[in-house]
Amino acid sequence: MDLFQSSYKGRFLAGVDEVGRGPLAGDVVAAAVILDEGKPIEGLRDSKKLSEKKREKIAVEIKEKALAWSIGRASVSEIDTINILQASMLAMSRAVEQLEVRPEHVLVDGNRLPHWSYSSQAVIKGDDSVAEISAASILAKVQRDGEMREMDQIYPGYGLAQHKGYPTKAHLSALQSLGVTDIHRRSFGPVKALLVESMQESQ
Repeated sequence: MDLFQSSYKGRFLAGVDEVGRGPLAGDVVAAAVILDEGKPIEGLRDSKKLSEKKREKIAVEIKEKALAWSIGRASVSEIDTINILQASMLAMSRAVEQLEVRPEHVLVDGNRLPHWSYSSQAVIKGDDSVAEISAASILAKVQRDGEMREMDQIYPGYGLAQHKGYPTKAHLSALQSLGVTDIHRRSFGPVKALLVESMQESQ
């Protein structure tokens, strides 16, 4: 880990990552984490490269050992209003704002930074090269996956617990037969097309 070397050498370094840009349903969720150097956590890496069981185990450890952590989000209506990229930036900004310890420097996964006043740097593939970003990626994924399992109970038949809202064949088929719910992103192509189709049929 820590293949990327930040020029910041202080104690309050935050890592930020978001999960949920691609799904057709649900919020986009971000996490921010400031790790404690004195309490190392084994196994930190890109959340997508860990099994669900391993992610959940490490997430508990992050929450116990980190100097600070927080979750931020942007809602489905915000995604549809300002677009998914801006909603992702908003979710990350909210996550950092909610940290109980103010970071002195922030490393953000990807190639863009939110508009904020923090000293910060974007790190491409940071979720697999910076411990703080990996920790954030794990917390965000565990949080969002848990929420999608809950949504599966509220909106049965869509398979949300399995695909977490991503546009799988099963999800697209369920959308076609069951229709669009409140948690579906109306600005996303497949959902938008279905809404247009149903509007045309009702005319």
